[in-house]
Amino acid sequence: MKLLWSFMVVMILLLQVRLWVGEGSFAQVWSLNEAISDQRAENAELAARNELLYAEVRNLRSEQGAIEERARMNLGLIRQNETFFLVVEN
Repeated sequence: MKLLWSFMVVMILLLQVRLWVGEGSFAQVWSLNEAISDQRAENAELAARNELLYAEVRNLRSEQGAIEERARMNLGLIRQNETFFLVVEN
């Protein structure tokens, strides 16, 4: 009888060790859940950024004025018969 009880105690201890430390343990599951939530947050930020970029592309494709505005801001476009004023801050 003592042999059976000893065997059962050893088996229970082995199962407990696997539950807390081994592969698929609570610690590993908790770590993976944290990694998933971090990745979802990062994906949400990137999706918002991508949506802004898509909106800008749609705007540039649909309106000629948007292209001209970008050229004026980034490339310094000046049309003929326009006066250019450069404001220099101190």
